[in-house]
Amino acid sequence: MSDSSPLPPVRLHTEAELARDALSTPLLSRAARLARWAGPDTRVDAGGGLVDEQLPAAAEALGLSGDDAAADASEAWRVAVDAGLVEVVDEDQGTVTAGEDLALLTGGSPQDVLAVWLSAVETVLADASVPDLDGLVDEEGEVDLSALDWDPAGEAEFLDGVLGNLYLLTAGEDTSGAPVPLPALAASVIVPSDMGEPTNDVLEQVSDAMMRLDDQFRMLEPVGFVAYQPVDEALMADADEEPAAPVDDTDVSRYGMVRLTPLGLYGMRARLMEAGFEAPAVGDLADKGADALLDGTAAFPPGAAQAETEQWLQRRESLAAARELLAAARGSDAGAPLRRLRCQQALSLVGASAEPALREVLDDAELGGLARVWLTEHGATDVPAPSEAMVYWLTIDTVAAQLAAEGNSEELRALVEGLARQHGGFFDAVWRVDHPATADVLEAMGRLHPDKKVAKEARKAAFKARSQQGG
Repeated sequence: MSDSSPLPPVRLHTEAELARDALSTPLLSRAARLARWAGPDTRVDAGGGLVDEQLPAAAEALGLSGDDAAADASEAWRVAVDAGLVEVVDEDQGTVTAGEDLALLTGGSPQDVLAVWLSAVETVLADASVPDLDGLVDEEGEVDLSALDWDPAGEAEFLDGVLGNLYLLTAGEDTSGAPVPLPALAASVIVPSDMGEPTNDVLEQVSDAMMRLDDQFRMLEPVGFVAYQPVDEALMADADEEPAAPVDDTDVSRYGMVRLTPLGLYGMRARLMEAGFEAPAVGDLADKGADALLDGTAAFPPGAAQAETEQWLQRRESLAAARELLAAARGSDAGAPLRRLRCQQALSLVGASAEPALREVLDDAELGGLARVWLTEHGATDVPAPSEAMVYWLTIDTVAAQLAAEGNSEELRALVEGLARQHGGFFDAVWRVDHPATADVLEAMGRLHPDKKVAKEARKAAFKARSQQGG
């Protein structure tokens, strides 16, 4: 991902809801319980980890049992230390006390709780980037790092890239939080975008990445960052082994499915913003002015733009909001047509009480057209008919806005065909329109119209318009 362009807007749960989710995650709740369990007799090693002799007691305090009990207790303790729930008092003696942040989990604000949770996430992400050290212990019990092919920075960058792509998939307009198949997610960071058919070498890299991600997502699930359906164990069995039960080779979910939780979406956005990305969230503009709303939602997908606008309108009286929106929609800069389109869409959410604001701009060259549209759609009487010049100006403004919002979309192509078909002599008249985007719109019409004769007329009109503008 590049940090030069904004990411798609996301819809976050409220901080109160997210804080409750954070407190209920298995890993943070275990860390808090261990922080309260620790006492004068608790001892840690030089790295702040619980000494081995006390891990069984810690596991028992957490109600853990089985082969992984000690490891799970050790992980919860590391999170407690790193998140500030436990503080090492004397490194030489290995004594500890409750950390200052422990009280925030019960007495702090939702933001305080989420800050503690984010610290826990960073600990888990760091652990997830460390490879499995099993099999690398020598005869003296030391880890043989020379046998380890590990690039810490590269591994962290790989996981960040995967999570960034998962964020993009989660933030999409039509994803609805749907889980992503692990093979597709791994391929998104391995397979070059310009590669048609992946080579065997690339496919092997994707397979290796899936196995790494399977381990990493298993680690991220207990902290509430992802919801994960692991890779089917049968897929990792030896080829010579007979499967315990019949398997469906076409079932993609067997290869792992993952999605960011609402908490994970919040956490990933926080990490992206800290890394310098522009990562908007719906509601960010609710307390800003109308100019910020119209400019800020310019690149939003329709659903997110409407949700943002609804929150903005909820904080304002309808008539005042309409006047503010109309004032912000004025302008002759390149972004003005799209601002006016967003203004028109925002005004469609405002009730009849806004009518005086629309009548006030009926004679405005830039706003009179959209004002007439709004008044007519709301059943207003005595709406003056627009002049031919205003109709053509509004047409250019509308197409310019659609170009900015959607590019060369099928909807815009249909609009262009309709305009040329419904208005006889359209191109003979429209090139004279005094609008900064006239030439650009006509060039686009020439590019989009399927009829070669009509397209040629549009290009000739564009040339005339550009000559008139002195371009």
